[in-house]
Amino acid sequence: MAERWTRERRLEHTRNLLLDSAERAFADHGFAGAALDDIAEAAGYTRGAIASHFGAKDDLFLAVVERRLQRLAANFDDVIGTFEALDDQLVDELVKRWRSVTTASRADAALNYEFSLYLLRNPDAHERLAPERERMIQWVATYIVNHVARLGGELRMPAETLARLLVASTEGVLMGSHLDGQDLHEPYLQFVMANLVLPGN
Repeated sequence: MAERWTRERRLEHTRNLLLDSAERAFADHGFAGAALDDIAEAAGYTRGAIASHFGAKDDLFLAVVERRLQRLAANFDDVIGTFEALDDQLVDELVKRWRSVTTASRADAALNYEFSLYLLRNPDAHERLAPERERMIQWVATYIVNHVARLGGELRMPAETLARLLVASTEGVLMGSHLDGQDLHEPYLQFVMANLVLPGN
């Protein structure tokens, strides 16, 4: 017997299709160049569906970014949560996972930069998202402290400072890897690991 979809499940399905379409459009054409009519049509809906689920174009864009951040956090949590030591094997696994969730295409790097440019160009949006960005940085700092302690390591710099550096530099690593054709993920994570004092050192 076929499973019946609840209203909530149908709404979530529609929302995800719109987000998938919007993510591709924003990555390919930028915030300004992405047309809501094209986004809706590619997802199989009308522009009214976007207004119903998200509101304005700005809200749709921010929803795309928020979903990406949630996926990224979940993937790294899966990796770090299964390891019992801070060593080269952990770095190798983090590099593999990072590549798989953030750099499948140049579009991924472009979308990250598009979000930063959007905030720089829109003071109202920057002010609106400042508390959310600060919460993200504090989450990363707490995440670092908890896992480094669990794995028996120590930090060479304050966790909040390291978190801000990670958030600020990640975009450059992604973009640089594509522009220069040089994979910077492993040396970058090795650089991050250099700010940890490993057990026995």
